[in-house]
Amino acid sequence: MAPAVALLAAAASAGCTIGPTSPDPTPPQAVAPFTATRKAPENTKPAVTVGLAASFADLKKQLPGTVGVAVVPIGGAGGQVFGDWNTGVSWSTAKVPLAIAYVRETGQVTDQVRASIIESDNAAAEHIWSELGEPATAAVKVVAVLRDGGDNETVVQDQRTRSEYSAFGQTVWSLRNQALFTANLPCIARGPEVLDLMSDIQPAQRWGLSNVDGAQFKGGWGPGVDGKYLVRQLGIVSVPGGGKVAVAMAATPNSGTFDDGVQMLDQVGAWIKDHIADLSGGAC
Repeated sequence: MAPAVALLAAAASAGCTIGPTSPDPTPPQAVAPFTATRKAPENTKPAVTVGLAASFADLKKQLPGTVGVAVVPIGGAGGQVFGDWNTGVSWSTAKVPLAIAYVRETGQVTDQVRASIIESDNAAAEHIWSELGEPATAAVKVVAVLRDGGDNETVVQDQRTRSEYSAFGQTVWSLRNQALFTANLPCIARGPEVLDLMSDIQPAQRWGLSNVDGAQFKGGWGPGVDGKYLVRQLGIVSVPGGGKVAVAMAATPNSGTFDDGVQMLDQVGAWIKDHIADLSGGAC
């Protein structure tokens, strides 16, 4: 059975559905489990508990829009996604695998790499993208990073679909696949060097997982073709029982504004902090 088919079959057997290529208009009533190809750390419990899922459902009722969260222990074994947002444009979260591809290519963490992660500088990211070769070649190199990180499905966009935005930033990246990749970020070649930069995000972009002490994260945001903002974030947090867990989250506020999207993710980040003891950590 192909990996993607196996994932969907596993979800169906659990009585819930992993999201398709667009958000499900009917919020799921239970979390959706998924698995990765890497070996499970020993003595790990499920990434989230039933109590945490119920708590998130309560939180979701209070949030003015669509929201989703995926969590996976570091090492990429096991994980769950819940909420009513499943997939969409990556925006600047795509700068993480892009930066890794560039550091692999050159062996250097340059000022442009730092700026693209710490400041989410678009010009710096476009520069390192161009240094990877023609767009199709650059996309292949970034895809290789995603595959190393356990994401076997995402295809990096190599052509501009909207003239004012980067090609790679319009890559469609599901929460499930983003969380799998983030869970393996400390474990892949050159991943730790980029992850270190995610500890030093500039103050104006410190929201969401910034509520959790010591979190490493990178955000992404932008307006859809309808002008309404999507706000995303991926990151890694430490858990009390030992090890770390990857988190990917996204929100589309009913108002369509960036500020409301940030406020929604701030509430999700605070919820992660309040329930961090319910998360199971892993290691490479």
